[in-house]
Amino acid sequence: MFFLDPTFLILIPALLLALYAHTKVTQTYALLSRKRARVGLSGLQVAEELVQHLGLRVKIEEIPGALTDHYDPSREALRLSRSVARGTSVADLAIVAHEVGHVLQKREGYSAFALRSVLVPVAGFGSQLALPLFFLGFLFALRPLMDLGILFFSLAVLFQLVTLPVEFDASRRAYGVLDRLGFIAPEEKPLVRQMLSAAALTYVAATAIAALQLVRLLLLRESRE
Repeated sequence: MFFLDPTFLILIPALLLALYAHTKVTQTYALLSRKRARVGLSGLQVAEELVQHLGLRVKIEEIPGALTDHYDPSREALRLSRSVARGTSVADLAIVAHEVGHVLQKREGYSAFALRSVLVPVAGFGSQLALPLFFLGFLFALRPLMDLGILFFSLAVLFQLVTLPVEFDASRRAYGVLDRLGFIAPEEKPLVRQMLSAAALTYVAATAIAALQLVRLLLLRESRE
């Protein structure tokens, strides 16, 4: 079977990293969500304060789900999950600031953010078609179809690679904004860094999985000669 061939073994390190990253971010949030931030504001209030202080034009919306927070540049909407929007912890503060960091990236024309925005529809379309196309090509020994699948999947890998500097930069901006505007006390600074680092690890894991999956597809293509 295609999905049970020996090349699947090369994905195991990345899958283990992804499992660790998911566990790390959920445990870190669970731990730090019990530590009330000195500023005493909810995530939604922090977002409103930061947007006002920084002169940003963005809608702030509360959405369902856990850790589903994101910034939608196409609609200029900063969306906060219910627990983060209503929470008053250091973890909530860090997550809100991270998403505000993305808003700053767009306003300041951060090149990696602009590139990722361009790649979003292309990578989404490509990732949906990549494996089905490759699978059909592999099954019927059609190398052009396998190559097309690999090309589409390469776009998804490129998206993940571009996402890394975008996310790390957003975290850097988040910490700087919170520190500069006095939203975090000195003793809260390492906790904010801890939350941001745990979240960043999930993107590292996603990139590792995508890159190794691409290597796997290349190996499978060569084995079908």
